[in-house]
Amino acid sequence: MIRVSILALAGSLLAAPLALAQTAAPVFPPNDYAPLKTFAPLTLPAPASGVRNGAGAPGAGYWQNRADYRIDARLDPAAKTLSATVTITYANNSPDALGSLWLQLDQNVYRRDSRAGALGGRPRKEFTDGYAIEAVEVEQVGKTAAAPFLVDDTRMRVTLPAALKGGGGQVKLTIRYHYAVPGAFGGRTAWGPSDKGDIFDIAQWYPRMAVYDDVRGWDTLPYLANEFYLDYGSFDYAVTVPADMIVAGSGALTNPKDVLSAEQQARLAKARASDQTVLIRPPEEAVASSAATGTKTWRFHMDDTRDVAFTASKVFVWDAARINLPGGKTALAQSVYPVESVGEGAWSRSTEYLKHAVEQFSTRWYPYPYPNAINVAGPATGMEYPGIVFDGVDDKGKDLFWITAHEIGHTWFPMIVGFDERRDAWMDEGFNTFIDVYESDAFGGGVYGPKRDSEYAPGPGAPADQIAAILEDAAAPPILSRADTVREKYRHPITYFKSAFGLTLLREDILGPERFDPAFRKFIADWAFKHPKPSDFFRAMESAGGEDLSWFWRGWYLNNWTLDMDVAGIAQDADLAKGAKVTVENRGQLVLPATLRVMFQDGGHRDIRVPVETWMQSGSHVFAVDTTSPVVEAVIDPDHRTPDRDRTNNSLRGAPGA
Repeated sequence: MIRVSILALAGSLLAAPLALAQTAAPVFPPNDYAPLKTFAPLTLPAPASGVRNGAGAPGAGYWQNRADYRIDARLDPAAKTLSATVTITYANNSPDALGSLWLQLDQNVYRRDSRAGALGGRPRKEFTDGYAIEAVEVEQVGKTAAAPFLVDDTRMRVTLPAALKGGGGQVKLTIRYHYAVPGAFGGRTAWGPSDKGDIFDIAQWYPRMAVYDDVRGWDTLPYLANEFYLDYGSFDYAVTVPADMIVAGSGALTNPKDVLSAEQQARLAKARASDQTVLIRPPEEAVASSAATGTKTWRFHMDDTRDVAFTASKVFVWDAARINLPGGKTALAQSVYPVESVGEGAWSRSTEYLKHAVEQFSTRWYPYPYPNAINVAGPATGMEYPGIVFDGVDDKGKDLFWITAHEIGHTWFPMIVGFDERRDAWMDEGFNTFIDVYESDAFGGGVYGPKRDSEYAPGPGAPADQIAAILEDAAAPPILSRADTVREKYRHPITYFKSAFGLTLLREDILGPERFDPAFRKFIADWAFKHPKPSDFFRAMESAGGEDLSWFWRGWYLNNWTLDMDVAGIAQDADLAKGAKVTVENRGQLVLPATLRVMFQDGGHRDIRVPVETWMQSGSHVFAVDTTSPVVEAVIDPDHRTPDRDRTNNSLRGAPGA
């Protein structure tokens, strides 16, 4: 690859002879590109501080609060209700005294009067009554008392008897409650029928602490459409169900002898040592009439997590296989699904897909931290929780592979790296869609790849060309928009695919894998089980990646600017030994590095790197090409790596001189 010196080129232009054969310059409209706008100093949304330092890492003064949960729940599959008592031990590690606590009551999103019902102009047709809060008690400084509380939409404020001291003060909060499990309209949590019985995907099922952080204090955004922002801790939870039901949940099952047969326990032990999928509960057992009566209580434990979820059904086929992790560690991939989902083209391969994705993500980015990874075929499709994901009963083939990899990929973003999905959904969805790209390429030699379609401009064409349609849409919001303001039309194109494609550009075209990968891994490790903000990510990639990327953050994330590069002219002296000159212009406000390919009559070609600095002072630049062969054609971005809005001006045929 030839790199042209801008200073040397300027000198050669001053000395250029007049006897040039020129290709007729295309007629373009005035170039409105403004370099000082693109390359102006950038002030990031949040300043660096002792809590979040200039290198994009947690500072010496970083703190975050902690919430540990003990939950005892009972699922009534006949009445479709869940009742429970949760005790939360909340540690206030902030420097501030807290007079009240805020919690998230996400089941209230299904109420007839919820704020979410007014979002997006699509009225909900089915409802529940949300949480019924039966009692709230606070244990503080050795005393337990009923606590005043206020429920407002999907939030609850609990007033403390005395202010909770900062620097490690603790309080215990106990809440007794029940609610009706929503049907399939629940989306992220629901019950639904299968051929042989009902499946319950239970999530967002207990009052969860809101986050108190250094950026906003209590972050109490209501639950409208986007997902979660939660503190980390340990969970011990117990689920009582009819004795014929199987429960699979986040974390480790701590009482297998109480709920599993001796044969099932033996099969699990075999699976823990097997790279091949082992049936724990084969189809014939799943459909057999059960003589079990009464109830069983399934107990689970999980550390370093911000949430837990579970599924329960009497119809589950269950299989598992070992996950091999860095450093010789292992975990267990598991799948549960109804009999109608069995098949080598369907859910019988789920555990294989899950195992591969977790192993690849662990090796490439950060080791999987949890004992189990579980894929569930049920009514709550395409949804992720720590250690467990919910997918569709009818998923098959590449669709099952893609959704499995994507949902378990959320373990890294936002389960390990604790992004605020309520405000910055582009971080968890976009980052996860980005790592999907490489997983799809890796599995089976790319049998299910590539996975790069923008879903905005469907049809043939490079992903960059599809993304270009998003950038050209004047109504499309910038990536750095509050998540709930992004209309459904743009949610996937912007939140998922523009965000993911930006990371692909950053890795493959701006920094290169040799700089991007270590910087990205460092960002994940620095913020594992913590709460980074967008500015932290931007600083981290600049600092560890070794590049001022303010122009990229401004053009790609803070604005929805377009890119339009063109080849404006080719000039070649009659004396071919004097080479040629190719004029390239940037006509959009977005800038990206690109390749200029110059093709010669003798069949050869030369690729010239066009760095973003080309456009730092001007929208036009002339590249000198050292050649003794006539130029046949010059093309900017010949491989369609950038989202150029107008490719009709990307190439120009040469007219060699006499």
